[in-house]
Amino acid sequence: MTMVGSRTDAHAGQQDSPPDGATPRGQVRPRRHRNYRRPVTRTLWNIVGLAIAAVMVFPVYWMVASSFKTGVNLRRVEPQWFPSPFTFDSYSRALDQPRFLTSLGNSLMVVTATALIALAIGFLAAVALARMNFSGRTSLVILVIAIQMVPIEALIIPMYLMLNQANLTDTAVGLTLAYLSFVLPFTVWMLRGFIAAVPIDLEEAAMVDGCTRGQAFRRIILPLAAPGLVATALFAVIQAWNEYLFAYVLLKQNTKQTVTVWLDTFITTKGVDWGALMAASTLVALPIVIMFALIQRKVATGLTAGAVKG
Repeated sequence: MTMVGSRTDAHAGQQDSPPDGATPRGQVRPRRHRNYRRPVTRTLWNIVGLAIAAVMVFPVYWMVASSFKTGVNLRRVEPQWFPSPFTFDSYSRALDQPRFLTSLGNSLMVVTATALIALAIGFLAAVALARMNFSGRTSLVILVIAIQMVPIEALIIPMYLMLNQANLTDTAVGLTLAYLSFVLPFTVWMLRGFIAAVPIDLEEAAMVDGCTRGQAFRRIILPLAAPGLVATALFAVIQAWNEYLFAYVLLKQNTKQTVTVWLDTFITTKGVDWGALMAASTLVALPIVIMFALIQRKVATGLTAGAVKG
């Protein structure tokens, strides 16, 4: 009886215990999700991103490549994707054009003044919008956004009339004020976001420790918002550097024109010197490229500002 009972118990135990790899009785085996669509979707998005990047980069490549082509290859019906033979004649003609250095100096002076004034005024205005409560604050923010939606062409006539009455047309001061009309609202809007990302607790803790509001501004807000200042300064410089319409309308003398207006000298009644125009455009774009290469880390840090490590 003892042997029979032990065999029965052993047989029952074998029936109750599930085999290796099997799911116990009364439990549902979890399904293994095999997402085959994720790699395909990621590949498709990568292809779309590369296509968009190619569309954006191709005009710049075509400008630079055309600046090294000969005149015959520029005018051929079938496009030449790579410059062959490689020549610097277009750059020689561009640099031989009168008033290049003068126009470059004018642009540097106006753009530098515009960026510095916009940063100084815009930073203070952004601090007020981000940190202070006052009547009309929401209306002011909406006004700053609305100004960004106004096309520059709509400001040409009223801007010219006001500057003409003040005898500021055909001057660097008048052109700087005209540039501030669209650079300053953009600067205020960008800096407001960077300052709002700085925790107000840090500023309040500094004031509890004995700092005045001005000291907390210099020691807390200004250092933390520095990457945002650099990124905003770069975008302000790009906006002012590439501007053409205000400079073309407000400046009459050739000795006061900016580099964007100077590029018009390659378009004459005899035709367009495309090689020299492409070479000159490449030279005009170089200062912005060099500036971005020097401060690219600060720009990347500023654009990602807002994630505060606790």
